[in-house]
Amino acid sequence: MAASHDALRPKRAIVVTGASTGIGYGISNVLLQKGYCVFGSVRRQKDAERLQAELGPAFMPLVFDVTDEPAVKAAASKVRAALAGSTLFGLVNNAGMLAHGPVLLQPISEFRQMLEVNLIGVIVVTQAFLPLLGADRALRGEPGRIVMISSVAGKMAAPFLAGYVASKQGLEGFSTSLRRELMIYGIDVIVIGPGAVTSAIWDKAEAVDMTRYDNSEYGVPLRKFGRSIIKDGRTTNHTPEYIGGYVLKALTTQAPAARCAVVYKRFQNWTLPLSLPPRWLDQLMAMALQLKRPPAAAAQK
Repeated sequence: MAASHDALRPKRAIVVTGASTGIGYGISNVLLQKGYCVFGSVRRQKDAERLQAELGPAFMPLVFDVTDEPAVKAAASKVRAALAGSTLFGLVNNAGMLAHGPVLLQPISEFRQMLEVNLIGVIVVTQAFLPLLGADRALRGEPGRIVMISSVAGKMAAPFLAGYVASKQGLEGFSTSLRRELMIYGIDVIVIGPGAVTSAIWDKAEAVDMTRYDNSEYGVPLRKFGRSIIKDGRTTNHTPEYIGGYVLKALTTQAPAARCAVVYKRFQNWTLPLSLPPRWLDQLMAMALQLKRPPAAAAQK
């Protein structure tokens, strides 16, 4: 990305959640290459050791799950001690998860986990690190910024992603309210909504066993949907580091946009779907995924 970084703010420390793989790893890598100190959260000690070896001494791992409030608070205390009275330059809320399926049949536990990780976890982390970003006025330095990693799902809803969509649209509403609350401290909140990104997540998605739905009326549409999103993910030209470039811009430019959509083939995957009447989009998805009600079922009504 050929972004202009005029009037850059001083280079300091940034917390990135979900840094072990994918977008979080790419973001951390970009920030480190630009001379920032990165505190990256991982859930396992072995990932902490691996990342420290791969990314170098300016990367400091924090071991916690975003849903574990005591562990997050302990990590914030560790960062506070390292900053030695200075403010945190930025917080990147990136950690997230996805599990897809039809609302009628998908286990409630999967919905609950997505909301806990993708939304409640963000709130837990944000609360813990807000004092370091400048809500604690005793700290030295300018207020920091928060970057929320959302998704195209933050603005558009696809079938079989209801839980993920709910978590990301909730995240976007939370971010808007938070941005307005934090004006009193001068802490900005910026949302970045990536589309498909090339990463190992698509191998994981392909390995998920969806045969539990094969005997339902959603068997065929789900297989079509799964093949479609995996193909899109594997053919996009957007890498995790590409998203990292947008995060860098959000953290450093003087007046960043409140929300930035980073979508491959932007017109067909973003501009056009958002401009169509919702019922038209319903019909296009129904035709693509074979979601139309069978004629025999309609006749029996």
